[in-house]
Amino acid sequence: MTTTTTTTATTTRIPHPTGSTLTYSRATATATRVLRQLRHDPRTIALMILVPCVMLFLLRYVFDGSPRTFDSIGASLLGIFPLITMFLVTSIATLRERTSGTLERLLAMPLGKADLIAGYALAFGTLAIVQSALATGLAVWFLGLDVTGSPWLLLLVALLDALLGTALGLFVSAFAASEFQAVQFMPAVIFPQLLLCGLFTPRSAMHPVLEAISDVLPMSYAVDGMNEVLRHTDMTATFLRDALVVAGCALLVLALGAATLRRRTA
Repeated sequence: MTTTTTTTATTTRIPHPTGSTLTYSRATATATRVLRQLRHDPRTIALMILVPCVMLFLLRYVFDGSPRTFDSIGASLLGIFPLITMFLVTSIATLRERTSGTLERLLAMPLGKADLIAGYALAFGTLAIVQSALATGLAVWFLGLDVTGSPWLLLLVALLDALLGTALGLFVSAFAASEFQAVQFMPAVIFPQLLLCGLFTPRSAMHPVLEAISDVLPMSYAVDGMNEVLRHTDMTATFLRDALVVAGCALLVLALGAATLRRRTA
């Protein structure tokens, strides 16, 4: 007589990590995957790294007859150009991940929203470092941008601006249903800051209501920080405040991006 024993396998489900949990190894793995994908997309890399340099080059020779004008606005635009390009590329790239279903598959794995956002921030932040270094070096040592302070402080603000653009792009991608809609967020998010940041006229000369609005926009502090480098040889308390505000806004927007990240486009 043969006795058959049936064994029932018990599967233990591992709870999915919450969006507030951040694991360094998962974030770096996500960053590595994103960088590997970008390596096969030379047009996107060219847009992120070369476009700010090309724009600064054009700006320098637009004001070829008045180099002081380039000195007065070149530093500000050195921070604004990277912010704009990183905003565009990051928002579109993140949205593409969601519409293709990649984001849904990733979040079905033991990967939290915070891990995913941090991974994207690390990947695009790495490119932002390269972008900011090239643009700053071009402006200061090739195009002759005259700065009183250290070029390293100029690089610091340019890098923080690029990281802010990355954070804003990750955040707004959650509210777009298509790549076209992601681009449409630029007039709503970037253009008001561009008009009110003090690039075209001092913020103190604006209408009091607009001046008050500009006081809460991060691009205003990015431009103020660049202007501090133009005027002072050493790091000032105002420069430190401006840099901390831009960095704090970038971290805040990244946290909001992790909280609003959706698996797929509705």
